[in-house]
Formats: sequence, structure tokens, C-alpha cells
Amino acid sequence: MDVLLYFLAALVVVAGVGFAMSAKVVKQIERGVVFRLGRVQTDPRPPGFTMIVPVVDRMKRVNVQVVTMPVPAQDGITHDNVTVRVDAVVYFRVLDPVRAAVEVQDYEYAMAQVAQTSLRSIIGKSDLDDLLSNREHLNQGLEVMLDTPAASWGIDIDRVEIKDVALPESMKRSMSRQAEAERERRSRIITADGEYQASRKLSEAAAAMSGTPAALQLRLLQTMVEVAAEKNSTLVLPFPVEMLRYFEAVATGKPAVPRGDESDGEPVAGPILEEQEPPTPLGRRNRAAEG
Repeated sequence: MDVLLYFLAALVVVAGVGFAMSAKVVKQIERGVVFRLGRVQTDPRPPGFTMIVPVVDRMKRVNVQVVTMPVPAQDGITHDNVTVRVDAVVYFRVLDPVRAAVEVQDYEYAMAQVAQTSLRSIIGKSDLDDLLSNREHLNQGLEVMLDTPAASWGIDIDRVEIKDVALPESMKRSMSRQAEAERERRSRIITADGEYQASRKLSEAAAAMSGTPAALQLRLLQTMVEVAAEKNSTLVLPFPVEMLRYFEAVATGKPAVPRGDESDGEPVAGPILEEQEPPTPLGRRNRAAEG
């Protein structure tokens, strides 16, 4: 009787130990890949409580969450021979736990190495302008390069982004000078275009005023009003040159022909005054004696 009790107790202990060894709990963020006598089972264990055969089965848990893996900064030379330092970040998750556990020894380490080599390859194929302003296209190219080996490992690349591009100080100064020269060029073009438009408008205004002489007088009066509003003590007025010719003709007693009038059928370029012979030395002496 005692032997039977001992046997039953040992059996219960063995059963408890076996149950403890076979009972497994898989988390919601994991999948269980079971190896039975070294051969993988095609169906991974879902989350929750599961049982395996003690000693015969071995279960490996595979995380199926999205992994955020930073790619260390890589030094490289761009296609236009500029030394840069670029880092990136890769987002991926395991879609097939069985392949991720069987096809590659450590899928996270493998993804890190593939991401570094792909990033260096992207740097060598791209120009500096693309790295600075066309990152979306480079991100897509880098994602394609990572997706080729990752698909065979049961891994899905969710997203790849280039974080930062570090440039040498000499290149930064050169780019700042280039940007300053470009802004100066645009400023000069805008100023020249404004001058051109102003000249066109002034030409149209001059043509309109030439057809109506009173408009020029009204414009002169308006200018006087604008100048007087500033409380200036000095007022500068334009004086017609034709009036000076008129005063000259009155002072000399000679009639002056305005510019543009015709004489004997030929246009005269300016006021015509009678020429006087230069006084001779004898004439100067006679005048001095009469005086």
C-alpha cells in the first residue's frame, strides 16, 4: 500500500513538472515558433496559453511589433564629389515569424547591416542637391533597396527616412555665399524691371502731355503744391529755354527765330541773330579816342 502511494505521489510530481514544462504563455505582441525535434512547425502559436511537448519541443518567441531602428551616421562622397555624413531611421515589422526565425540568425542585426550598406550606396548615387531638397525620392529608393532582402526573411519595411545631412563648414560657407549672390541677382532684376516699367509709364505720360500743353502747366502747379507742403524755404521751378532766347532777342534788338521755324523753306536749328564783324585794333583805338 505504501509503495502504491509513493508511486502515485511520484507520478503526480512528474505530471506537475511536465505540465509546468509544457505550459507556455505567448504575449499579444509575440508569436511562438515551435521546433519539434529540430524541425520547425509551419503554424506559429498564437497569443495566449499554449502547450508543447516537453523535451521534444522548443519554442522561440518572435516579436511582431514595429521596430524603430536608427541607422548610424555614414560618411560618404556624393555623385558630385561632396563629402557628407548622413544618418537615417528604418521602421519594419515581422510578417512571417517562421521565416524570420529560420531564414536568418538575427534579423535585427541583419537589417541594421543592410540599412548601413544601402545608405552608403544611396549617398554615392545621389547629388548634394537631392540629399538636401529631394529626400522623399531618396527615401523611396532606400526603401526599395532594403525591401529586396527583407522580403525573403519575412520582414516588411514600413518606412525609411533620412534624418540629417551634415556638411563640412567650408561647404556651408560656399552655399551661403551662393544663396546671397542669388538673392542679389534677383534684387537687381526686380529693380531693373521696375525701372523699365516706370520708363514706359513716363513715356506714355509725356506723350499725353505733349498733346495737351495745359496738362504740363497743371503738372507744374501740382509739383509746386507738393513741394510747398513740406514747408521748404527754397523752391526750384523749371524755366523754359525759349523764354531766355526771347529775353536775349529783346536785349539785343534782334528778332529771334524759335527753334524749328522755317526760313526760306529750310528749317532753322536755333535762333538766328545777325553776325557782327569782330572789331579791328584800329576801331578799338578810335573808340578809345572818342571816349
